[in-house]
Amino acid sequence: MHEMGVAQQIVDIALESIPPEIENPRIEVLNLRIGKLAAVVEHSLRFCMEIISKDTPLEGARLEIDEVDVKARCKSCGREWVVDGPAFRCPACTEGAVELLSGRELEISSLEIAD
Repeated sequence: MHEMGVAQQIVDIALESIPPEIENPRIEVLNLRIGKLAAVVEHSLRFCMEIISKDTPLEGARLEIDEVDVKARCKSCGREWVVDGPAFRCPACTEGAVELLSGRELEISSLEIAD
């Protein structure tokens, strides 16, 4: 399960982000940005996060996931659009030479530490 490795990396990065001067920190909310092309199954990630975060400051943290659309730019005519199907052809000029602008993200945008 690919999500287990992703969950482990998220927990590691989040733990490293906690300021060392905070005693007994507890993360309440973990805000993530995940692109539609990142190949992450949300319910599997939530399950894995629950397992990996046990006995850490992230245990019980609420995951807020912002799903990022796939956006592309045509290299021929410069048009930008949200890709909503399997074809990556420009809707304006029908060329297939495109540059992906978003959709592969997998990042922690912020975390909220309890008072």
